[in-house]
Amino acid sequence: MIRNILGSVVALAGAASAVLSPFRDWYGGRAGQDYRVADLFEGITPTESGVLISILLPFLGAALLVVLGVVLRSRLVVALAGLVVLGFTILWMVRQGQAAGSLVVGGDGAGLQVGVVNALAGGVLMLIGALLMTGRRSRRERERKPVEPFAVPSADQVDTWPPTQEPGMSVQTSPWPEPEVDPYTGPDPRDPRDARTRSYPQAAPHPEDDPRDPVHPPHSPPPPQG
Repeated sequence: MIRNILGSVVALAGAASAVLSPFRDWYGGRAGQDYRVADLFEGITPTESGVLISILLPFLGAALLVVLGVVLRSRLVVALAGLVVLGFTILWMVRQGQAAGSLVVGGDGAGLQVGVVNALAGGVLMLIGALLMTGRRSRRERERKPVEPFAVPSADQVDTWPPTQEPGMSVQTSPWPEPEVDPYTGPDPRDPRDARTRSYPQAAPHPEDDPRDPVHPPHSPPPPQG
């Protein structure tokens, strides 16, 4: 919105500069309104021109395009107006250079004067205004629904913030730490049903666990004598 307003102001300022330029001197003390539009295509002549058939006519058309573009918020229309002003100004410079033999810039009124500067500045400001404007949004963008942010879950909902998008419990509901899970996943040795299927080798007992005397081991009784 701000860019549209700023671009519109710049473009309108350029249109005003372009419309006022024909009333100022362009070359050799001759005002822009003294040049006919036909002179831009047939060659510069010393014949005086009326206001409505002078170079003011395309500049007025460009100013109307700027107003239309601002109302419609059309960057293309505003840019087209700037190109019209720059195009007619450059065409006049080419014809004037052909008629005078060369274009000079003099401070004594013998060369290009402030009217040409106003016209060129007006066209450039129109193009800048078109670049600053954002234009109108397309129908698809207007119909697109805004994306609503995730709502904060209520206190009775078990979830975390921001949402994890995963099913199930996502927060710890108990104040106590969770019990550690035994990583052993084999059969339960206390289950008698698993005793038939177990065939694990038993570890040999350690010597210190042997109840017999390791120094004086027990001897078997002698056989009876008959």
